[in-house]
Amino acid sequence: MGIALLSALFFTLTYVLNRAVVGSGGHWQWAVILRYLITLPLLAVVLPLQGGLGALPHELRAHPRQWLVWSSVGFVLFGLPLTWAASSGPSWLVAGSFQVTVLAGPLMAPFIYRDERARWHAGALAIGALIVIGVMLLQFGHAHGALNASGWLAVGAVVFAAFAYPLGNRKILLHLERTGTRLGAVQRVFGMTLASWPLWWLLAIVAWITVGPPTLRETLLAGGVALSSGVIATVLFFHATERVGRQPTALAAVEAMQAAELLFATAIGAVFLHEAIPGALTATGGVAIVVGIVLFAWACGREVGHGA
Repeated sequence: MGIALLSALFFTLTYVLNRAVVGSGGHWQWAVILRYLITLPLLAVVLPLQGGLGALPHELRAHPRQWLVWSSVGFVLFGLPLTWAASSGPSWLVAGSFQVTVLAGPLMAPFIYRDERARWHAGALAIGALIVIGVMLLQFGHAHGALNASGWLAVGAVVFAAFAYPLGNRKILLHLERTGTRLGAVQRVFGMTLASWPLWWLLAIVAWITVGPPTLRETLLAGGVALSSGVIATVLFFHATERVGRQPTALAAVEAMQAAELLFATAIGAVFLHEAIPGALTATGGVAIVVGIVLFAWACGREVGHGA
């Protein structure tokens, strides 16, 4: 959970830098496309230090469909709507809304697994619901009690991304579990990034034709996102999910640590982008999310203790 919390800090730069791109007149499409195009060569530099490719080449050749589909879900269908929503408000608003991902993983469990994990855990869902309530307070506090159509669209886009990310991650983990293939976190992230690359290059061609080439500023900011979020944060997060293995509450707790992004985004956005500090209602939502994090940590500790 400590590793997951550290990954949340680096993930936060996604919201801040995406907001910086949009706020300075850049286009959101290049913010997300360049992030993943730059991530792959950065991972290629790190990979030799983490055991090289290992079984990844054989795995990709043997099961290309699974990797293409679930990498596209976990990265493309996650990155596009989340980055598009960057224009909807401050960094902390998008970061806070994304925390419905805490509830997404446990809700999808019966549809993903075929063993003892294929059930809803009441405790995890109840704590997840508390975090979702916090998210809604966050949104309504920012909108002064009334979200307009564009606000609801932004929320919908972020919620969609919040389901896509854990779905792609869990499906790849489950596939590796079934095939008995052992891949480290860096190998897994590299494989998913590589499998999603054809789609990112296609989107890059479309963006070049429709909105023009990226500026130097967009490229540099996207490079920052690629390093902090695409490499450091993603590898840390995947390493954390790998360590909890088959413990459903522990896995949900690791995913819940991403809720700390809200706190990080509020502080970083206020200092570097001069974003407004959340008001009373919004702050109440933030407190609910933090309480949810603590409760998830407690539930995880109980499960690990009983398992021992």
